[in-house]
This record gives sequence, C-alpha cells and structure tokens, in this order.
Amino acid sequence: MRRSLFLLLGLALGGCAWEPGQGFAVVEPSMRVTYEPLSERATSDGYQRLSSDYQVRVDLAVMRMSGIELLASAGGGGGAFDPSNPPPGYSLCHGGHCHRDDGALIPYEQIAAEMGGGGGSRTVVTLPVAEPLDLLAPETRALSCSPRCALPEAQVSQGRWGVESLRLEGSVRDGRVPPRIADARRFRVDFVPDDQSDAPVAILSGELDLPSDRSTPPAAKLDLSLKLTAALFDPLDWSTLSQDQNGVVNITASTHPEAYKALMERLARFSPEAEVTRADP
Repeated sequence: MRRSLFLLLGLALGGCAWEPGQGFAVVEPSMRVTYEPLSERATSDGYQRLSSDYQVRVDLAVMRMSGIELLASAGGGGGAFDPSNPPPGYSLCHGGHCHRDDGALIPYEQIAAEMGGGGGSRTVVTLPVAEPLDLLAPETRALSCSPRCALPEAQVSQGRWGVESLRLEGSVRDGRVPPRIADARRFRVDFVPDDQSDAPVAILSGELDLPSDRSTPPAAKLDLSLKLTAALFDPLDWSTLSQDQNGVVNITASTHPEAYKALMERLARFSPEAEVTRADP
C-alpha cells in the first residue's frame, strides 16, 4: 500500500478556497485506473506469463464504477470493516455482502457492527464515476463530490470502490511443452451484477490517510489509483474451460461458475492506492 503525505505550506490548490465553517478539509479528488503489464511477466510478443505457465494477452479492458466512497471510523471498537480482507468466518465479499462459512450472505453493515461492537465505519463523501474507464488507455480523471468536497471533522482512512461491471477480452496460450491447449484461444470475461440486484459486482478497498481537522492544512489533493495486472488470471486452468460456438472461452457466472468465482476472489485482492497532498489556502 502506497501512502504519502506532503505538507506544502503556502501553496493553494485551484478551486479549493477555504473559509471558516466551510469544512475541516476541502478535498480535490482525481482517479486513474489501468491494466498494467509487468516486466517480470513479459514475453517477447506481448503476452504475460501466469503462475500456472499459461500466458495471456489482454486486448480490451473496460470498467464501469458506481462510485468511490471515502470512509471514516464511526467510533469505538475494532478496526473498520474491509471487504477485501474479511474477518474469520467470511469470504468473497462483493455486491454489498460477504459469504459466511455456513453459506449465508451477510450485509457489510452487519459484519462491521460485529467487528466494532456497533461502531463500524461511516461514509464521509461519495465520488461519482459516471463514464466507463478504458484500462488500456488510462487517463487521470477529476472527480466531483457528493454531497460536497468540504468534509466534516473525521479521520478518513479508507476508500471503497464500487465496481459496477468489468469486461476483459484477449488471448490465452500455454507456455508448457507439450501444451495443455493446442493453440492460442480467444477469451472474454464479463463481471456483471446479478439480474436481481443493482449492487456493485465487486467492492475494492484501500487505505488512505486523510485527517479532516483543524490541525492540518485544509486543502487536500487526493490522487486515487487502481492497477490491475495479469495476476488476476493466475488461478485458472484454461484446459478445463470450454469454448463457445465461435471458439471463444466466454467466462460468466452462468457459463463457467467456478472460474468466475475464482476470478472474482482474485479481483477482490487488488487494493486501490491513495496519495494525499496537503496545502494551506
């Protein structure tokens, strides 16, 4: 987790004028999401090596988000509930709930209350993300705030990203000799919400250090980032996945449920990062 806090005295952030009573901190948020090839996994022709010895090349990666929530401790008790690191007895947190070991689906709020004796965490501000994100042509995108960018007094310590959908397309081949699959195959992965729910398909959580109080400079530039890599595909044995009539390995919750679940669990391990830069107005 990358966290940094720079106190830059005497510098003003554009659009973040602060007045007494306006808020304890005024945040200027931006985000960047990318699918990034890693040099240690690279082949000579654009594929990425997996821990399974398969190799993948991603040609399309598009994410839609419901927004980013900035959370602060609601007081007392244990630490804030983190869907990417559920407490013992729970696994696979997505869509506003976690899978309990007995098979029950438990809402985040109930788990947070169990962890913190009713404390849990509270949303300080929501950052809407309206347009889809092209992860292969990433851009730094300025975000608005709801209800406003002037924060109340709080210790903001977590960012919770709601992934509405994610589509990945590319090719997979085997790096072993003899190969487990004869030739390179096209694949498509579609993370989409359940038909019965409009909740995000996944929740990704990351730590941040953003005190909103009178002891720190009020203007706060917040740079949020998320990097997906080929490690997402490490759990899959592609030789067990059938192709459709077009020769494409189409991974959805209905076509390949076990592979879909494995990818969902791996997606939940990716943590967003945050960099906070503070300044006096």
